[in-house]
Amino acid sequence: MRKCLRCHAEMAENLDIKVQGGAYGIKVTQQGIFKDSLGKLNCAVCPECGYIEIYMEDTDKIKKLMKKENTVS
Repeated sequence: MRKCLRCHAEMAENLDIKVQGGAYGIKVTQQGIFKDSLGKLNCAVCPECGYIEIYMEDTDKIKKLMKKENTVS
């Protein structure tokens, strides 16, 4: 359960984010052409104040990417 950072109400979770006029969502990728998707973005909305939070449920690919970058540095 996510709580609103502004008013602390319970938020509606696991909502999709869509580009207006498109049937596809928004995804997170590394910079560059032909990079794999790192995850799907979800949205939570506060029904009281309208605050919107964007988050990723599955962060395993992000963790692996960070480990890889830290070992290269």
